[in-house]
Amino acid sequence: MALALRVGEKSFTIGTPSFLKAWFSTIARRLEKGGWGTQFPIIMRSLYGGAIPYAEAANALGELERIRVQLSALPPDQVVWDFEDPSARPPWGNQISSEITSLANYFVTSDGKDLLEVLRAALGESLRTKRDVAIM
Repeated sequence: MALALRVGEKSFTIGTPSFLKAWFSTIARRLEKGGWGTQFPIIMRSLYGGAIPYAEAANALGELERIRVQLSALPPDQVVWDFEDPSARPPWGNQISSEITSLANYFVTSDGKDLLEVLRAALGESLRTKRDVAIM
């Protein structure tokens, strides 16, 4: 089962639930030393909870940019696949493309797009249409 972001009638493919959980897990363990949602409350609480209201989309874009900058300083081997089981490894192990140079470009959707760019596009659509972003 693949997840997607939905903004009104527009859909943005993400991938499996475990893939999206890994993205949240990596942020929680590597960037939020004060606990879940302390640095990025809209992304980590609202989006993880299932939706970002369009009124929070602009602030969510700011959080997303800070996440991108901070992930770009971390090598791919710092990925956290499951915050509940830190010993869990990605299904592909360490076999990743040489194009992946940091955690900022580690997460690629099931249709081959950069997850951060997909999130940015969905939030932009939310601002444009004044519709919430929901995980479906």
